[in-house]
Amino acid sequence: MRENYNEYKAIVDEHILDYMPNIDTLSRSLYDSMRYSLMAGGKRLRPVLMMATCEFCGLDSYEALPYACAMEYIHTYSLIHDDLPCMDDDDMRRGQPSNHIVYGEDIATLAGDGLLNTAFEVMNKDLFMFFDNDEKLKRRINACYAITKAAGVTGMVAGQVADTESESKEGSNEMLEFIHLNKTAALIKAAIDAGLYLGGADEETTADFRAYAENLGLAFQIADDLLDVRGNAEEMGKATGEDEKNNKLTYVSLNGLAAAEEKLHQLTSNAVSAIEEYYDNAEFFRDLVLKLETRTK
Repeated sequence: MRENYNEYKAIVDEHILDYMPNIDTLSRSLYDSMRYSLMAGGKRLRPVLMMATCEFCGLDSYEALPYACAMEYIHTYSLIHDDLPCMDDDDMRRGQPSNHIVYGEDIATLAGDGLLNTAFEVMNKDLFMFFDNDEKLKRRINACYAITKAAGVTGMVAGQVADTESESKEGSNEMLEFIHLNKTAALIKAAIDAGLYLGGADEETTADFRAYAENLGLAFQIADDLLDVRGNAEEMGKATGEDEKNNKLTYVSLNGLAAAEEKLHQLTSNAVSAIEEYYDNAEFFRDLVLKLETRTK
């Protein structure tokens, strides 16, 4: 499998618009708005994880590409909606004006809706290609369901509701973990789940990589909490200090910087331990979670 994160990212960047539907010229602003946020850059973490996991299991990562791009559509829709004034009210995203600043709140909202629905269209269209292969079809249905469920009302949306309703309220670590597991970790776990399904992973590998994914997802959010406090706004492409300004419930606000660092280190160690029996074969995944921790230093 590819050893370099940027190799997978380059594939996603090259093909991210390939699955966009032909939108009527009378709705041109919708396409422009969707494209604007898709092409704004970003880490492409979720599609990269899916493709790398698929390839780890022995399948050509290009077979996961429709699902990987669909997942980036879902993630991008969530960012567009998160930035809206009725949500986090952020004017910058990935180093450029947020979608609603450029296209207005109405078109930005519809662009998010468009990306979410396009994701489902892309995945379902791919299923039609495998009606004559029961095994491959079953794998793809499982991958599609994992992504859909993680994005929905028992996953990301549930986490967003809890995150919104917890603002300016006294929080608890129980509520905080619920928010992190759903708002952030659910889609990261789904990316790996989808890769496992597509690649036909056995039960042991599936269990190990799911443990890795859950720890990675939580670590990713805590790292973001830390970066919001002491990160560089120019490097991050968005304003820092927003969590405190919006009275967000974060691991830092609830437990302090030192405890957040300790928790991040513990989750990173847990993720590494979950895949240690795969040795150098899992080097890509080990390096990824370790780099995640060091980026907060």
